[in-house]
Amino acid sequence: MAKEKTIYTCNECGGTSPRWLGKCPHCNAWNTLIESVAESSAPTKNRFAALAKTAEVTTLADIEATDVQRTPTGHDELDRVLGGGVVEGGVVLIGGDPGIGKSTLLLQALDALQRAGQKTLYVTGEESGAQVALRSRRLGLDGSQVQVLAEIQLEKILATLSAHKPAIAVIDSIQTVYSEQLTSAPGSVAQVRECAAHLTRAAKASGTAIVLVGHVTKEGALAGPRVLEHMVDTVLYFEGDTHSSFRLIRAIKNRFGAVNEIGVFAMTEKGLKGVSNPSAIFLSQHSEPVPGSCVMVTLEGTRPMLVEIQALVDSGGPSPRRLSVGLDRDRLAMLLAVLHRHAGVACMDQDVFVNAVGGVRISEPAADLAVMLAITSSLRGRALPKGFIAFGEVGLAGEVRPAPRGQERLKEAAKLGFSVAVVPKANAPKKNDKAFEGLTIHGVDRIEEAMELARSLA
Repeated sequence: MAKEKTIYTCNECGGTSPRWLGKCPHCNAWNTLIESVAESSAPTKNRFAALAKTAEVTTLADIEATDVQRTPTGHDELDRVLGGGVVEGGVVLIGGDPGIGKSTLLLQALDALQRAGQKTLYVTGEESGAQVALRSRRLGLDGSQVQVLAEIQLEKILATLSAHKPAIAVIDSIQTVYSEQLTSAPGSVAQVRECAAHLTRAAKASGTAIVLVGHVTKEGALAGPRVLEHMVDTVLYFEGDTHSSFRLIRAIKNRFGAVNEIGVFAMTEKGLKGVSNPSAIFLSQHSEPVPGSCVMVTLEGTRPMLVEIQALVDSGGPSPRRLSVGLDRDRLAMLLAVLHRHAGVACMDQDVFVNAVGGVRISEPAADLAVMLAITSSLRGRALPKGFIAFGEVGLAGEVRPAPRGQERLKEAAKLGFSVAVVPKANAPKKNDKAFEGLTIHGVDRIEEAMELARSLA
């Protein structure tokens, strides 16, 4: 920082001198000059002053509130996660592993918006304009009128946004942008925080919707300060196995829609395509029922999805292994203890492997019943009947607790042709409903009841 300018002031007459003197040049008094900081004649201005807009205190009832207008992106799965489309002045942060398809999806979305008559801007800090053009050719976006700016300086980006006034702008990525107000390197905590703050305020002031692409750390969390996620309106995570062609977009935060929504995409030669029936991805195609397989209905936001749980129980050594992919390992150990204590099924000397098919991660406890039935099926070598599904949370006392929105789960299973369901008694429909036609529903209260029922049906 620049050294502050100092002056010397006389205690007797108030006269000033640029350097220390033994005698005051104005009143000739001795030893009266005292060092002080010179006051700047220019008005001080904080770099955040432009962000702090003045507003009067208003009663909540007097504030006019209208529903936000949404602009569809042309991708139904992306619109589902956003809550219906892009909101005017909204700021979206999307993160994901390198090469997962963030830039591809956003370029496709901008092209669809531009073709629908919206003014768009793609700001790239990681690639040149030629590289973006090459990607658009590969995606088959011939004749695209999306405006591209290869720039990483914040002030120039803000000036371009102000001059062109696009309806939606993509900043790819926030970690490459820097402000000349700070001396730190792009990607540092201070730069990311300041650049995101200015872009967010610019979006709110102008009505331009801004999408920020964010890098992720080794652990998969968004890189940079946590305040970055607090500043924006929507946080999306792009997930998926690079060895698989399927990608998931999950909403972690959304001020304009539901959280924990999920969108499913398939990566093709022409970019990302939405998958309207994702249940087909997470179900294996068995010609005949096999031991150790049980289908469950999980909820991802408002969408019920059928997922196959596979279990393999094999003879283990003195220290048997418990391994789960897509499910919580600690919960698996707990379920095995409940299975032994309340259902009399012992796996203490067996290796137990549990997998959720298709690379999906299931965090909700409604998978408990399906996991336990799959383990028992594999241990006994008896397959569950064809068209069988189960869901429900299992407690430590052996009780089967209801899962949220059970009726919607059962309707999804009936729609896809499943014939037998074992569910918590509280989730069983109270009367005959045409929506469940062809689906025989068995309600159970305890895990031992579910095991007896599965044995009688197998």
